[in-house]
Amino acid sequence: MRRLILKNKMKMAATVLLVLGLTVPVSAKEDMNSLLKKINSSTATLSKTLQARESAFKSEKSKQASLLARAKKELAGLEAQSRQLANTFEANEKVLVKIEEEQRVAAGNLGEVFGVVRQVAGDLSSQLTNSLISAQYKNRAQLIAPIAEAKSLPRIKELETLWFELQREMVESGNVAKFKTEVVNASGEKETSEIVRVGSFNLITDSKFLSWLPETKQVAELTRQPSGTYTSTIDDLYESSAGVAGFAVDPSRGAILSLLVQKPSLFEKIGQGGIVGYLILLMFIAALGIFAYRFKFLNTENKLVKQQIMNTTISENNSLGRIMKAYENNQALDEEKLQLKLEEEIMKNIPVLDKGIGALKVIATVAPLMGLLGTVTGMIGTFQSITLFGTGDPKLMAGGISQALVTTVLGLICAIPTLMLHKHLADKSDFIKHVLEEKSIGLIALSKGKV
Repeated sequence: MRRLILKNKMKMAATVLLVLGLTVPVSAKEDMNSLLKKINSSTATLSKTLQARESAFKSEKSKQASLLARAKKELAGLEAQSRQLANTFEANEKVLVKIEEEQRVAAGNLGEVFGVVRQVAGDLSSQLTNSLISAQYKNRAQLIAPIAEAKSLPRIKELETLWFELQREMVESGNVAKFKTEVVNASGEKETSEIVRVGSFNLITDSKFLSWLPETKQVAELTRQPSGTYTSTIDDLYESSAGVAGFAVDPSRGAILSLLVQKPSLFEKIGQGGIVGYLILLMFIAALGIFAYRFKFLNTENKLVKQQIMNTTISENNSLGRIMKAYENNQALDEEKLQLKLEEEIMKNIPVLDKGIGALKVIATVAPLMGLLGTVTGMIGTFQSITLFGTGDPKLMAGGISQALVTTVLGLICAIPTLMLHKHLADKSDFIKHVLEEKSIGLIALSKGKV
């Protein structure tokens, strides 16, 4: 039994030595006692080491149990906290659903308001850009444009800006204001001038109408002004400081004014008649010149004839005096020859009296024919334009139609007054010829003692 125990101890010792990396030299000289002592010593040391390790394991085990208990306790606390948070989360979910529903309803109402605000801001931005009031209050549209383009609900400040600009546009549209600003003149140069704004309808300066250019945000002088009927009212308003002043207001805010500017003047209308129109105009001027010259002559002749009737002294500066002179020179002739002499003298004076009257009649007859010629020429040009370009653009036909109508009008304008002037001169001439014939008959009767 002891041997078995000893043998087992030796095996254990050998194993321990092998584990510890010790090499036990075995020698034949070593006896079993020495070996046993060494084994006992190693076994005791190993036993102490194992006991220390066991104690350490037991200590660690107690610590692990304590840590496990603590972890379980923390886990229980966290699980309780998790259940509490879950309950809180579930309660918050219900509250959140309720709040979201209330927010959805409120957002729906605000969305309608927001849509109206955006629409009003968009309309106002476009109106402010084109408004003449922006010439005095610049960059107003830039304040409103972000509201019209916003994707979120407008702020209170933006709503106040929108309200203010709406109110200012309404108020200023009824005011007449004078202010200084930069104006682009007809030659394209910029200069600072004092201008007057009449509500939201007109911009004026000294005897000139101005226009507002929304694209460049500039005030420009019209390259062509309307007729004097409208520009004459500018000075009255421009120089007025108070009270009432007459002024031609453009309620269309520039549309009517632009049409008035495009309206052709008298000379431009005449120019539309072309060469035929100018010829008719020259004929009319010639007719007026002939009338003026002959009217003066016949008036003078008429006065001299009347003076000769009232005066017994014969004067040859008038037709009646020349007839009386012929009578005086030929009193000795018989009645027939005297009558022929007087008729001859009358025939000499008639062409002088009728001079130029026939020309007026010719002009009055030819002028409508010239107008008809211009009409035909214009219509030919119109049909040629239709043949080349079709009827898609009426402006291509406007030139020929204008020539046709203008020449017709010019022909009538020339013919009607000329015909009336011809009639007036003819009446004056006939009156003088009637006096000459009457007096010549009286002289013949006087020569034969019949009166």
